[in-house]
Amino acid sequence: MAEKKTLGRQKISMAKIENEDDLYSSFSKRRETLYKKASDMIRKYDIDVGIVTFSPSDNPFSFFHPTIDVVVDRFFSPYTQGSETSCLNIANTRTRIKEKQVELEDLEIIKETLANQTTDETDIEEMWEQIKEFNPVDLKKFESRLDEVDLMLKNVVASSIAQAPQENAN
Repeated sequence: MAEKKTLGRQKISMAKIENEDDLYSSFSKRRETLYKKASDMIRKYDIDVGIVTFSPSDNPFSFFHPTIDVVVDRFFSPYTQGSETSCLNIANTRTRIKEKQVELEDLEIIKETLANQTTDETDIEEMWEQIKEFNPVDLKKFESRLDEVDLMLKNVVASSIAQAPQENAN
């Protein structure tokens, strides 16, 4: 069998980290990992989760799903059924969270798609060569067309910003 080139993943002994920078960095990474694991459990098992941690500099960090009130109420009285209003609030919160997760997944797909799209440098060079060949009349037409596109993009952005608060109100 071929010998490994690297040591791979090694077990780290549980000891206090003395260097403050390493301590803060390690805490941040582990906190994010803990939150990701909690999110995965929520998505997979549809459970309520509450996490409170304090950083090495005594700053509090928390993660609650669906809300802090629901998690605390369940903690203090695990076998009681919530009121109809609280059940509706919980269901509404869960629905909104799932919608946001779908939006996030869609954005990640778009991000990956955009990252995979590469423009060929020769295409860009050809475009600039064509622009250089414009006569003054063509150049004015090109500038006016760019201004139209710029205005259209600004209108699209402005209308999407105007619609965003209306969507959140529903």
